[in-house]
Amino acid sequence: MIAALAIAPAPARAFPWSIDMYRGAAVQPLSEPPRDMPDGVLPVDGIHYNIHPDQPANLPGLDAKAPPPMKLEAMTVRMHNPLTETPENLKRGHELFLANCSPCHGVTGIGNGSVVHLLQHKPANLMTGVSKNLPDGYIYGYIRNGGIWMPSYDDAMSSNERWQVVVYLRYLQHNYKDTEASASGDTGAPSASSPTSGGSESSGSSMGSMNMSH
Repeated sequence: MIAALAIAPAPARAFPWSIDMYRGAAVQPLSEPPRDMPDGVLPVDGIHYNIHPDQPANLPGLDAKAPPPMKLEAMTVRMHNPLTETPENLKRGHELFLANCSPCHGVTGIGNGSVVHLLQHKPANLMTGVSKNLPDGYIYGYIRNGGIWMPSYDDAMSSNERWQVVVYLRYLQHNYKDTEASASGDTGAPSASSPTSGGSESSGSSMGSMNMSH
């Protein structure tokens, strides 16, 4: 009997949850630097638009002054695609178009995207009608700022990526013309692409309505 008592296990105790929180090492706010954001997540093009008091004085681009907002009419006339139809631009434009544009406008841009049945206003067919004749600057500005039914994609793509989408859209339109010509027996060459020289991004502004919106 005495031997049995000697080898009996000690009574179990509950874990002291009430003191668990203050036993650990205290983590001070901002004791560690924030993680580095991936490229392309927050395009600012080297200018700090959200200048606020008490921020560091040595930030790059802090002295640069943001240009005044450019209206859609000015974008249409003054902005031209600085990119050309290279394999790299087409590949990246294709990726961006599938991710951002195809849900509404469809993989081929004819307005038959996967979410069309959820939209009150049907997206436009970008391959026909006035949409295919819109200047590059107009399309760029509309992607950047959105419109009546189309949301803004200024935080989804950098300036360069928006131009790559325009390059790919022109590629789709030109191939669509070829398809139409082949179906009708016309073997003529497709029309030349829109000008692709000069131009750079400026800060956009509110957009007017256009037929490529949804």
